[in-house]
Amino acid sequence: MDCPERKIVNIMKAKLSGLNWKRVVLCFVAVFGMGFFLSFLILCNLGTDPATFMNQTISHKIGISFGNLQLIVNAFMLILVLLWNRSMLGVGTIFNMVLVGYYADFFDWIWIKVIPESYFTASASKWIIFLSALFFFIVSVAVYINSDMGVAPYDALPILIAEKVTGKFPKFPKFLVRILWDALAITIGILYGSIPVVGVILMALFLGPIIATVGKILGRFLGETKKESGSRLRGNLKKCIE
Repeated sequence: MDCPERKIVNIMKAKLSGLNWKRVVLCFVAVFGMGFFLSFLILCNLGTDPATFMNQTISHKIGISFGNLQLIVNAFMLILVLLWNRSMLGVGTIFNMVLVGYYADFFDWIWIKVIPESYFTASASKWIIFLSALFFFIVSVAVYINSDMGVAPYDALPILIAEKVTGKFPKFPKFLVRILWDALAITIGILYGSIPVVGVILMALFLGPIIATVGKILGRFLGETKKESGSRLRGNLKKCIE
């Protein structure tokens, strides 16, 4: 039986053979944007998405970089996704799990050196930076999702778990699995000593609408028909709530 690493390589080769390179570029730019704007969210300390909240808290607690911890956690989750449903993997999966954390670490390091600390602590400037970074981070996430280049391991697992649960309990709502999944990540972060703040709530409120808006714009950019764009958009919104 092939080892997990060999399986991943074979899947990636199959994916690369039929790539839409316009989507690949969009995905790469989106992942860069996610890491870039996430660095501001981390320094403002007003909240991030549940996965970042958990990983950042653990990384501080055990003394390794956020990028390294994010990669370790994603690698473990990737193995589970690989065992359950490898069709959800793509080059975007690798971009997300490897690059976002290291981009955030890199830009954190730069901002600490070139931007006065008071910008991230004074009430007015802190909120301006936070809200601006949050908006563009969500837009970057929306572009990443709509590029359809693979699901991040953290997002793939609740979808797969929901399929397993509803297979045995058909009346169990799939969206509740995602809520419980994010709640688990937040709980782990709390257990490691952090307190979730407003960013988590704003992320949950605005991600869906912005995904829909960005999806329509990208549909025109990618030359999709209305039917193709609508189908992709429904699938991507489903990823976010399941």
